Amino acid sequence: MQRCVIIGNADIKEYDRIKKILTGDDFFVFCDGGLKYMDSLGVKPDLIVGDFDSGKDPHMDVETITLPCEKDDTDTFYAVKEAIKRGFEEYLLIGVVGNRFDHTMGNISILLYLDSKGKKGSIIDDYSEMEIVSDKPVYVEEGYSYFSLLNMTGCARGIKIEGAKYPLDDGEITCEYQYGISNEVLPGGKACVSVREGKLLLVKVF
Repeated sequence: MQRCVIIGNADIKEYDRIKKILTGDDFFVFCDGGLKYMDSLGVKPDLIVGDFDSGKDPHMDVETITLPCEKDDTDTFYAVKEAIKRGFEEYLLIGVVGNRFDHTMGNISILLYLDSKGKKGSIIDDYSEMEIVSDKPVYVEEGYSYFSLLNMTGCARGIKIEGAKYPLDDGEITCEYQYGISNEVLPGGKACVSVREGKLLLVKVF
C-alpha cells in the first residue's frame, strides 16, 4: 500500500536523513509553505493543500486544494483528513515540528487522530522520530540515542518496557507525572514497548 508523506512549513535542516526514507512510490502532499522544500528533498507534489498565507500558490500543473484562511482545521490536519478519504493507511509527516509550539502540539495530536482511525502514522523532525503506542507493541531498534514515553491522553496503564536500560512491568504514566524520559536500548538488542490501557507518544531521539 502506498504511503502518504505530508510536508509542512516548519524548519527542516537534516535533509539527508529524511531523503533516505523517502521512496518513489510515496504520495507527496505539500502544505502551503512546505512547498519551499521541494528542491531540497528532491520530490514533486502529487497534491498541494493550503490557504497560502505562508507561501504563494505556485499554480503548478498539480491537483491543488485551496482552503479559506479562517477555518477550524490547519492546512496539515486538512491534508491528513483528505488523505484518509483517499484510502491511505500509512502516513509520514515532516516539516510539522518547529518554533510554533501551538502548531507543533496540534500536529503531534494528528498521530493520535490517525491511531483512532486505525492508521499508522509517524513524525520525523531534525532531532527525533515519533509514533503512538496503543493496541500493538512497538519496537525500538538500536541506534537511537534515547527514547521516551509521554502520556497525552489521561492515564496509561499496564505499560511494559523490555530490552531497555530502565525496564518497566505493569507501569502507569499520567499526564501529571511524565517519568518515562530518556530510556536507552540495551546494546546489541531492541526494546519492546506495549501498553494495556491508554496511549503513549513514543519519541525516539537520534
